Amino acid sequence: MSENIYQNMGISDPVFALGEEVLAGLSERYKEIDRIAEINQMKVLKALQDNQVSEACLLGTTGYGYDDIGRDRLESVYASIFHTEDALVRPQITCGTHALALALMSNLRPGDELLSPVGKPYDTLEKVIGITPHPGSLAEYGITYRQVDLLADGSFDYENIRKAINDKTKLVTIQRSKGYQTRPSFGVSQIGELISFVKSVKPEVTVMVDNCYGEFTETIEPSDVGADMVVGSLIKNPGGGFAPIGGYIAGKKECVENAAYRLTSPGLGKEVGASLGVLRDFYQGLFLAPTVAASAEKAAIFAAGIYEKLGFDVIPSSKEVRHDIIQSVVLRSAERVIAFCQGIQAASPVDSFALPYPDDMPGYDSKVIMAAGNFISGSSIELSADAPIREPYAVYFQGGLTFPHAKYGILRATEELYRKGLLETLK
Repeated sequence: MSENIYQNMGISDPVFALGEEVLAGLSERYKEIDRIAEINQMKVLKALQDNQVSEACLLGTTGYGYDDIGRDRLESVYASIFHTEDALVRPQITCGTHALALALMSNLRPGDELLSPVGKPYDTLEKVIGITPHPGSLAEYGITYRQVDLLADGSFDYENIRKAINDKTKLVTIQRSKGYQTRPSFGVSQIGELISFVKSVKPEVTVMVDNCYGEFTETIEPSDVGADMVVGSLIKNPGGGFAPIGGYIAGKKECVENAAYRLTSPGLGKEVGASLGVLRDFYQGLFLAPTVAASAEKAAIFAAGIYEKLGFDVIPSSKEVRHDIIQSVVLRSAERVIAFCQGIQAASPVDSFALPYPDDMPGYDSKVIMAAGNFISGSSIELSADAPIREPYAVYFQGGLTFPHAKYGILRATEELYRKGLLETLK
């Protein structure tokens, strides 16, 4: 019966059979993901109950947003979940890059130095930092930047990190997910070890973790292992597919207050900022986030298993413990990358008829192809894939509000490669 359904949806017998073969070997992995999701679901539920979320919290405000009980209560819920002193959760934070820029610009001052001990940051942060010169960058305000690349095996270069930390080092930024790189993503325990090392060298340094794509994939978060700030986007994991916009910064009270004063105005901070009718989506998305993230993680493992069978390099493998929802597949040619993304688009509930092609994108230094026929524009907790068109021609797959839809999306992407004769091992 299920085979007939997939045939009606354009999946050929060889691609369907490959998917079923891979799926049959994943039951134990999926049980562990469900265990983690259950723990995180109870964590979120307890935070909602402990902070006495009421129906009034779902209503929102306009104008200045004074005394917005739902907004303030939601920030307390985030602080409870992340075990931090405070949190800033706002629709005025437009995306993950904005949240990160806000955290950096509000907690660094002229003469300070920013250090990345995990190599090059995500492409869109290059202009924020000033690696690529741009108006308004940290560099324009006299904030310097230094990075220490990872070792060849993807581990931290502790010797050179120690050397890089100096009197000017004010803030250390750790990117949890791989971004557009083929390195492994970092687990919370790994991040904790790095934070402990950094603090042993300079105890007063502030450590920020870019938590994008990692929330709820483990039972603890970077704030549980010493991070002073964790930062993310609500159209990724914590929004659960409901949040239409927004970002969060959770951490030490001083760090969060600095960010609030930068987001609004000195003297105003968290007191203003209307919630404009999005609070119900924020709360409901957060409630669903642990199970939605679990679906996305299952999808990533399924994709890894498929493309391992087809002879491609995948990071991480289908057997490795995962630390985020991102799956990279090194497809080795632009044609395969484009076909994969076009297959993902064809599997989408919205704009399935559209045909994505590579093009210039703000914040990126090469042409990028993006596939995302989503209910929320740009939401990468929904089924999506994107890739820079450059060596080694790796595509980055993520999301899936439900596993059945994500499964179909992966099969549809594989079908696109199969139809175009781009799979040497599936004839």
